[in-house]
Amino acid sequence: MTPDRSTIIVGVLLAVLATLAWAFNFIAPYVTGPYSIYDLTLIRFLIAGALGLVGVTLCRAQRRLVPRVRQWLAAGLGIIGYLGYSSCIAAGVIFGGPVLTAAFVGLVPVLVALIGNARDRTVPWQRLALPLTLITLGLLLATISSMALPHAGQTDRWAGLFFSALAVALWLAFSVLNQSALEQLPAAATGLWTALMMAGAGLGALCLIPVVQALGLLDLAGKGFGLGMAGPLYAWALVIALMSSVIGAWAWNAATQRLPMVLSGQLISLESVFAAVLGLVFHARLPTLMEAAGLVAVLMGAALAVRRMLSARRVAAMPA
Repeated sequence: MTPDRSTIIVGVLLAVLATLAWAFNFIAPYVTGPYSIYDLTLIRFLIAGALGLVGVTLCRAQRRLVPRVRQWLAAGLGIIGYLGYSSCIAAGVIFGGPVLTAAFVGLVPVLVALIGNARDRTVPWQRLALPLTLITLGLLLATISSMALPHAGQTDRWAGLFFSALAVALWLAFSVLNQSALEQLPAAATGLWTALMMAGAGLGALCLIPVVQALGLLDLAGKGFGLGMAGPLYAWALVIALMSSVIGAWAWNAATQRLPMVLSGQLISLESVFAAVLGLVFHARLPTLMEAAGLVAVLMGAALAVRRMLSARRVAAMPA
């Protein structure tokens, strides 16, 4: 069924909220304190998993609306799209530096939009050319600007390449599978679906603890779990979990039910804008001219995509 104008507007607002919430993932390197990014990541997803279990309990009446096999699918999507994607981003940055990973992840909104339109043919390809070009140009400018910034240390570029490509593959798989599942999901079960994904990510994090500890990547065991030392780490893990895994997941699932994949795919690009703004705040500096041009191009492309989708819906709704 073709969504009407008001449904698309609500979906766009929800997608903007989701991308803003997801941008909190990018502040993780600035708030770990004396601990490692692995400590923060595991604590964050353990918190998200606990919140997800609470949500599953509160939404138990909705469980009859979702077959058991789809409940397991939601949990698996949480592992793929939340824990797996975030872990690959962290590994890509560690091995390849932020430039290589950003260049790959910046391809996600364009690829999702292309896959969505190839599958549903929502909008004629020529109407997508300019929005996609603006978004791609903006992401390219941001990447070139990042390459000009100093990067300390020698890194394993091949490992960085692998994890960056894997992050893109995981997010594309998550987007396609989640979109297909939500199209068959009753609107009343969106809360349960989100909670199941969070619980799945938490279960995955719990299973990873022995592996990460055996590799010597956790600092909590050596530096202490007490609130005096680790309190800020717990607080930031809770904030990021609430924003990204709760608010972001709920808003994106609600938006996905209202928007065609070709539009939601392009709106993902707003995450890079919000992430850049938060990063600049933590660095206490203004964007360079090229960074500002890139952010403006991304915003213009996303805005143009929304306008053309609304225009297409308005034309389709006119009587013959």
